[in-house]
Amino acid sequence: MANIHEIAKLAGVSSATVSRVINNHPYVSEPTRQRVQEVINRLDYVPNLNAISLKTGMTKLIGIVSVSFNDSLNLFVRGFTMYAQEHGFNIALFITNGDKERELEALEMLRRKQLDALVCMIRVNEWSVIEHYTKYGPIVTWQRVTIEAIPSVFMDQYQGYTLALEHLYSRGYRKIVNVYGNMRGLNTKERIRAYHDFCEKYDLDAEAFPHFYGLNSIAEGEQIAHWWVEQPNKPDAFACSTDYLAAGLLTEARRLDVSVPDQFAVVGFDNTEISHLLDLTTIHYPIDKQAENAFIMIRNTLEGLEEALHHLEFRLVERATT
Repeated sequence: MANIHEIAKLAGVSSATVSRVINNHPYVSEPTRQRVQEVINRLDYVPNLNAISLKTGMTKLIGIVSVSFNDSLNLFVRGFTMYAQEHGFNIALFITNGDKERELEALEMLRRKQLDALVCMIRVNEWSVIEHYTKYGPIVTWQRVTIEAIPSVFMDQYQGYTLALEHLYSRGYRKIVNVYGNMRGLNTKERIRAYHDFCEKYDLDAEAFPHFYGLNSIAEGEQIAHWWVEQPNKPDAFACSTDYLAAGLLTEARRLDVSVPDQFAVVGFDNTEISHLLDLTTIHYPIDKQAENAFIMIRNTLEGLEEALHHLEFRLVERATT
């Protein structure tokens, strides 16, 4: 099998120049690059990744751990993968389905240097278990956590949710039902706190209407539309956990000949493509930039860089459903 030294001899360059060509480094003239590449192609040379890993101490592989797929997680994973690949990293995806052992497999791969870093999207094990593995490589999370060794790219959901509630109030809606997502996470707890503070501010009864918990999907939004039809005392607005749930609520309401926003208003969350297609009022949640920040944190640690993180903010996107 050909090696770098043989390629260098045939191309009339140094081994260092061949290495620069293979790794797409600058400072190689285009004629030299083409000459070296021609020899590489002719010999069908493929770099030994195991040897490279031993030499550099890096696998160029980052693990992403999540309990399951949902629309917001998909946006994050897609964004993170794109940024990672732009910088020469690949992704290994671990879907745990709530299995602690599956999550531990990813953590053990970090310990054995089979992964350079981990992104913990939605964890299963206790944070104390995960924190133990930070000595083997950087671990970044999307969840809200106050552990110094595990940096987070979370955004304060209290602020984003308050934007939605204040908008509904400004438009004259007072009988608001909240549809909350994952009850295990601190993000949902912050949204609940935002609603209670909002009700206290405007002297509203926080328990005047029932609220929904642990819902995120289109199908669950459709069910809420039917629930609304059956209520004798109807709410006039819904603040939803995700755009997809809001989309299900909106489209099923239209099938039931319910006029939105005349009979009730809908606000989504995330500002995904479906909110644009359905002209849905929502809160812009820059998930793609959160993903890039997660990669920047990891790359800064792995490569000793100091690249600045993006400043992120929620913002209201007002459309036809309010």
